[in-house]
Amino acid sequence: MADDQPTWGDRVVAALLRGREASRRRNAGRRPGARVLTATVCAIAAFLVVLSTVNARGSDLRPARNTDLVSLVADQSRRNAELTRQVTDLRAQVDALSAAENASNGSDLSSQLQTQEQEAGLTAVTGPAVSVTLDDAPSSVQLSGVDADLLVVHQQDIQTVVNALWSGGAEAMTIQGQRVISTTGIKCVGNTVVLHGVPYAPPYVISAIGDQNRLEAALGGSTAVQIYRQYVDAYGLVYEEGREESVTFPAHEGSLDLQHARALGGSASPR
Repeated sequence: MADDQPTWGDRVVAALLRGREASRRRNAGRRPGARVLTATVCAIAAFLVVLSTVNARGSDLRPARNTDLVSLVADQSRRNAELTRQVTDLRAQVDALSAAENASNGSDLSSQLQTQEQEAGLTAVTGPAVSVTLDDAPSSVQLSGVDADLLVVHQQDIQTVVNALWSGGAEAMTIQGQRVISTTGIKCVGNTVVLHGVPYAPPYVISAIGDQNRLEAALGGSTAVQIYRQYVDAYGLVYEEGREESVTFPAHEGSLDLQHARALGGSASPR
């Protein structure tokens, strides 16, 4: 990992700042009457806070509640990172034991296991790649009557690029430097995108190793990508596409568990 790569804390702070920026965009588009109402509500809330403070006489009315949201998110991110390292270490031990067992038995299971690991994304891979960068519209963009949600990147925008690259024959893929596998989920939580339990703020970088001509053709031929690029032209969002002659993707780290929905009183069903 490079020294200048953002830390877990940096990612969390960036994600929270993005939420505040989105809130500012929404407030900028409100009517004067709404702003007055908001100011009135804030004044009432401030009065209640002062009244509560006087009644509490300096004591905490709810001592058991941790109201530091930033600390909670940061703590959970660090826990996710630690659990990921533990899973990686355990997987390495299992692989070493399996290799030793196969060697002693003289079987061909070792090569089969290596092939399966490559297909599952559990080994590093190197090759030519195509990268796509998505980003929110600049904070200076203020369009009257335009929903602020149209000015930011959402999970479906990232999924659109991911699906196009897979259809173009991508052999391996990363998002924000994390290896994408069959169980990878891209989730939008508030104004951030969560990948493998870690919140990320834009810009979002999606890279795929494979035949560069096919990958670019798949992006160009995707109707969903074309629609996103219309928003780029209309509202100032960012879409940048480029080639990398040789890039190395890391092996996936973390759990491989597949989580799915189950109907009440019935069998498992796809989401």
